[in-house]
Amino acid sequence: MKNVYCPDCNAALELCTGSGRCAACHKVYRLEARCPVCQQPLEVLKACGAVDYFCRNGHGLISKKRVEFTPV
Repeated sequence: MKNVYCPDCNAALELCTGSGRCAACHKVYRLEARCPVCQQPLEVLKACGAVDYFCRNGHGLISKKRVEFTPV
């Protein structure tokens, strides 16, 4: 996963499951999976322990390696 940065102070976030914590300003952000092509939120598909991402805007299944996580 690529580094995700704090929207307030631009420090790298410490990533946890579904969230990121900024050690510099002590804020916690929920992380949203976004399509690398259209930047729209992705649908998260979970089955049998696997997690997949689907773009409803015509880009289909998105590889976990390509998903961009954005602090919200």
